Parts: sequence; C-alpha cells; structure tokens
Amino acid sequence: MNIKTGGCTEDCSYCAQSTRYQKGTGVEAKRVETVESVLEAARIAKENGSTRFCMGAAWRDMRGRKNSLRNIKDMVSGVRGMGMEVCVTLGMIDEAQARELKEAGLTAYNHNLDTSREFYPSVISTRSYDERLKTLGHVRDAGINVCSGGILGLGETSEDRIGLLHTASTLPAHPESFPVNALVPIKGTPLGDRKPVEFTSMLRTIAAARVTMPATIIRIAAGRKTMTDEQQALCFMAGANAIFTGEKMLTTECNGWDEDAALFGRWGLEPMKSFQKSKSPELQPQA
Repeated sequence: MNIKTGGCTEDCSYCAQSTRYQKGTGVEAKRVETVESVLEAARIAKENGSTRFCMGAAWRDMRGRKNSLRNIKDMVSGVRGMGMEVCVTLGMIDEAQARELKEAGLTAYNHNLDTSREFYPSVISTRSYDERLKTLGHVRDAGINVCSGGILGLGETSEDRIGLLHTASTLPAHPESFPVNALVPIKGTPLGDRKPVEFTSMLRTIAAARVTMPATIIRIAAGRKTMTDEQQALCFMAGANAIFTGEKMLTTECNGWDEDAALFGRWGLEPMKSFQKSKSPELQPQA
C-alpha cells in the first residue's frame, strides 16, 4: 500500500512520485494515510491470503517527521497484531529511527539498491549509493530484516546487473528479501519512453540471485502485470519464491489476489504462511 503518495524531492528517473515530474505524470502529493485506513487495507490483504503487508511512503528521509513516524509505528504494531509480517519503505532512516521501528515490531525494511554502483548516477543524482548502503546498515544493526533489490530496464548493461547482484550478495549478510523489478515506463518521467526489458534478462537475474543468495526470498515485483502465466511460472522455476500482490504497486498496476490464487492453483504452488521460510524455495511462493 502506498501510504504517502507523491511530493518526493528526489529525482529518481523512473518514479512518478517526484515533484520534478509532477506536471508530466499528474501524480499529486497527498497526506499520509490514517492508521485506521491502513489497518483496514491490511485486514483485507490478510483475508485474501497475503502474508506480508508492505507500506511505502514517497519522501527522501524521515528527518523532522516525528508525527508520521509515530503513526507508522502504530500501523506496524497493528499489522503485526493481525499475525502478518510487515515491511515499510520510508527512504533514508538513521540508527534511532531504525530502533524505534524494530521496537514497534517491524519485520523488514525495503531500501532498494536499484542497479550497480557504476550505473546508479545515471538514474539518480539526489541520493548517493553509499547513502543507500548506510541505511541498509542501520536497518541490519537494528535487527530488522533487509529487503533490497533492483530495477531492470533502466538502460543498464548485463555487467550492471551482475554489479547489482555482487553488491547485494557481498553485504555483511545476504538480504532476507531481494525484489526483482522490471521498469514500468511512466509517461512524464525521464524513463517514460524506454522499451520494456527483455524477459530473459529478468529470468537470468532471478536465477543468478538464487545461486548467489540461496536462502534469500526472491520477490517478483513491478512489471509482473505484463508477464504471461507461463513466464511467471518460469520465474518460480528459476528461483523466485515470492510475489507482490494487491490493488497497486505504488502508482502502477499490480496483479490482484484472485488472479494470483488462480495462478497458484494452475501451477500447483502452495503459499507459505507468515514467518515461515520454505526449505524448497522453488515450490512455495509467498503472497
């Protein structure tokens, strides 16, 4: 769930939520969602079989956001009270903020690397690669699971994808979760006219991630809406064992629960439960 839409000061070339591209994308800044509305969305997600509830907020960092942090901690503890895992992505956070989120019961923190260190400046100039790694360090030190992956189709080379995997797999500990996103080009953003990444690149990245990070949950994320059933099944066979599902993937279309339940049924896939890790990653995807 996008709990805070638009109004971000960053210049990520792929994102419709940046204030720099607001005229072209038409995405307007909104206030943070209420705790009640978020918990209601989490209840619906749980009823539909989701095991982890992910919440994203469009801003650079948490500085000066004490009220928002307090509300988000209430959201986190409320979702945990339902027996679900809970993940947030709130931009950069410091050590103290990470500890507060841990105390509230946060399961995982998402902060994607996006691409290789070398290609990164071609995509974002307002936040450095080292700042991303620093946030991941704060998350890890607080005892929160690290969720960090990348986006394919930004204009990177195969070497850049290898660089992304190398960085993720040589962190002090492998990330608990590695989302693999395919760029969804959004009109009005600098990357709005890019052609979709080839499916084989997605598949190879998933397979390489499974080999280099054998215990990591590999999540098929943005771009899944354009995949056929057969392509999604190939992703599971290559090593993916989780999906993002729901009404929206931040500002882009996302596969729905009914659609995914039918997909799992067709391919004989059994969902994991919350706080369960499969011994056979290729057999048990997580919604």
